Amino acid sequence: MSEQTSRMRLTDPDAVRSHDWRLIVGGEPRPAISGRMYDNISPVTEDVVCRLPDGGEEDVEAAVRLGQAAARDWARRAPRERGEIVRGLATIVREHSGELAALDAIDVGNAYTPMLGDVEMGADSLEFMADAALFLSGETYNDMTSHLHYTRREPFGVVARIVAFNHPVMFAIQKIAAPLVAGNAVILKPSDNSALSALRMGELFQDVLPKGLLSVLVGKGPDLPRAIVRHPDVKRIGFIGSELTGRAIQRDAADVAVKDISLELGGKNAIIVCSDVDMAAAAEGVVKGMNFRGWQSQSCSSTSRLFVHQDIADELLDEVVRLIAGIRIGNPLDPSTEMGTLASQAQFDKTLRYVDMAREDGAVLVTGGGRPENVGDRGYYVSPTVFDQVDPGSGIAREEVFGPVLSAFRWQDEAEVVRLANSVRYGLTGAIWSNSISRAHLLAHELDTGYIWINDAASHYTGIPFGGYKGSGIGKEESVDELISYTQVKTINLRLAP
Repeated sequence: MSEQTSRMRLTDPDAVRSHDWRLIVGGEPRPAISGRMYDNISPVTEDVVCRLPDGGEEDVEAAVRLGQAAARDWARRAPRERGEIVRGLATIVREHSGELAALDAIDVGNAYTPMLGDVEMGADSLEFMADAALFLSGETYNDMTSHLHYTRREPFGVVARIVAFNHPVMFAIQKIAAPLVAGNAVILKPSDNSALSALRMGELFQDVLPKGLLSVLVGKGPDLPRAIVRHPDVKRIGFIGSELTGRAIQRDAADVAVKDISLELGGKNAIIVCSDVDMAAAAEGVVKGMNFRGWQSQSCSSTSRLFVHQDIADELLDEVVRLIAGIRIGNPLDPSTEMGTLASQAQFDKTLRYVDMAREDGAVLVTGGGRPENVGDRGYYVSPTVFDQVDPGSGIAREEVFGPVLSAFRWQDEAEVVRLANSVRYGLTGAIWSNSISRAHLLAHELDTGYIWINDAASHYTGIPFGGYKGSGIGKEESVDELISYTQVKTINLRLAP
């Protein structure tokens, strides 16, 4: 990378405001072809933090054409060679970890110190996919004496990753790893609410990756991502976001071509706490599972439905409230802050709307429910909120809030709690707390979800397949499954004898 690019450090709002933000098209910073810009609003100050290029269909076309040329040469390299180049990106990421974490704090209000962990998880993913390059092998079938049959795994060419606003830097780093190692060129589209760390990553990688191989495109509203989805030469798309948008992507893609699409969508995830648990550990698991700290519960894997056994419900909720009271809420750039702001005015308004709905539906507010007292009157801050005695049929019980609102339900019968846990249209994650290993496994087997913790919550593990059932998506991420999904299988049949 250039010496000037390497030296730059965008760690405060003034530096972000004065930076010349550009799209990354085929590895090169460029303004949007239209010349349009849009205001990027800080969720902490509610002011314009900077202006960003407003990309469109012409920029997509340029990225695809450059990507196609680069992908041909990239695909001819051995998988391990590609892997070693991708592994080198992890070093760059770690060298700039403080800067990348600060950009997420400024851009979306996520707490700085947890974002250092997101950067590390992204770097770890780059290294894991580099290690997994050897899995990009075919198979040989020699059961017939007259022929040799074998398969190859080949890349798609230009692929797209369209990612959500809640883990910006982690998604930007993590989600380019598998497609690159598999031999593809990548167009990365971050949310227009959280583009800074992805654009900065593209700047940092511009002199390391072959030209044309990586584009980072941003634009305000749906036109840019729709242009990516509808481009006939983008045959593989990985999306992270809402169920409704995922379904819209499937429809748009099907209008123009046959495409391979994976979806990591929403969740309304259950955490089931049995009566035999260690109370302190289970309460910490409930708080951890909600992702209050770091992301303000803006995580699709958050266990936002607490099913607690009637015999321990009061005691557990008291301990949860005590733990929540100790969460440090404040300026996301302060390293001691544990909980910052919601990402946008829309998320802030939506969360408070669900709080009001829960009250109207008769749920009992245990803690939170509004703005913290210590943060002043600016910024999209919402206190960690807990409702008890929630009606299982209410909106707060069935719909994804994507904000710091936990709904508690009391249960006595295991069959009934499983029925309630499975009653929503989502099936992303679930958590079970019990000191009975047989009970925990039996409950885990009954949940219609793709990723389950036992006596834990919220943790992700590089190399372990992550993905949901039902309305929560299609496909697996964070694993060899993800790497393989960015290849196509070609079968070759060689006649050996007449």
